[in-house]
Amino acid sequence: MIRSALDNPVIENQKTFIDRNQFEQCCIAIIDDESINIDMIKYYLEMEGFRNLVSTDKSASAFSMIQAEQPDLVLSDINMPDVSGLDLLAQIRGHQEFETTPVIILTASSDNETKISALKQGATDLLAKPIHHGELVARIRNVLNVKIYQDQLKANSETLEEAVRLRTAELEASRLSVIQCLARAAEFRDDDTGQHVIRVGKYARIIGAELGLSEKDLCLLEPAAQLHDVGKIGVEDSILLKPGKLTPEEYDAMKKHCGFGKKIVDCLPEREAQLIRMHTEMGAKIMDIPDSPILTLAKIIAMTHHERWDGCGYPLGLSGEDIPLEGRITAVADVFDALMSKRSYKPAFPLAKSLEILEEGRGTQFDPSVLDAFTKRRQEIIQIQIDYAETD
Repeated sequence: MIRSALDNPVIENQKTFIDRNQFEQCCIAIIDDESINIDMIKYYLEMEGFRNLVSTDKSASAFSMIQAEQPDLVLSDINMPDVSGLDLLAQIRGHQEFETTPVIILTASSDNETKISALKQGATDLLAKPIHHGELVARIRNVLNVKIYQDQLKANSETLEEAVRLRTAELEASRLSVIQCLARAAEFRDDDTGQHVIRVGKYARIIGAELGLSEKDLCLLEPAAQLHDVGKIGVEDSILLKPGKLTPEEYDAMKKHCGFGKKIVDCLPEREAQLIRMHTEMGAKIMDIPDSPILTLAKIIAMTHHERWDGCGYPLGLSGEDIPLEGRITAVADVFDALMSKRSYKPAFPLAKSLEILEEGRGTQFDPSVLDAFTKRRQEIIQIQIDYAETD
């Protein structure tokens, strides 16, 4: 015996993919200036199990009811005093929160122009009066099927977006941890606490904020500035930890740490990729890691934070605004913290002396505008010094 398509249980399941409980939970708003029509529609819907029904026979207050009840579907008469069904439809579609709320227009008019106008203004469907029980229920079920399915898709999309956001945040936090660990590992060479790089990053952020950098740029600047001296890893202890003055040859070797820093930062993405391969079960495609904006900026800072405003710095001999702003900012932050910190070759200087030395470098070692920004935010800088002070 040949069976029709409607006998196919798979197709039957597709026809009724929204279960009865979901329908019963839907809120339906009924607006009609004739209360007898409202009673009749409610009777029909209650026979089908719908219980969450709200209504009004006063069209002037209909939109307020819709805002309060947030219905899943609106049934509205078209010919009503005060506010017509088309006017109400315009109100509904004029508010973003109701842009996709289904609206079925009830009309006794056979005028095609009225029907077309309703559809153009955003009516989901039209239902002719007098209302037929079977047609009413069928149209409502069809519309709610789509509405519930769209809501499910939206909820799933939001769940996926939240999962991606959380995973992205986790990966970013992991990357920042790797960057900070590398920065502190370099700094431990001549700073037992490694707090110097943390402070320099925070100083740089404060100075950048005073200079008007965007929040996005500041979020890159702080961790990138922490890597300013990562090249110290390539400097011998006999030079880096020497208590006295460096010989010319030793000073030349020390200056190479800028280049070491660039080389180390250049290779960091591949090292991170190796860590990911070792500690995750992600597929090979995820290993196609793009360049990191933080590391790109860190390379610039590593190469330029020892340049001088007057062109007498190293390693490139840049001057003035040819020195990238981030390098000029980090130069002030780095020197200030170095002056305030104890090192093998010097004691920690008092605040007044440190600030005096910075001022002596205005227009020669430092960009005057960067130094002005540092001075304007001096209290915040000092608070960072206090919060991240080195303890024995």
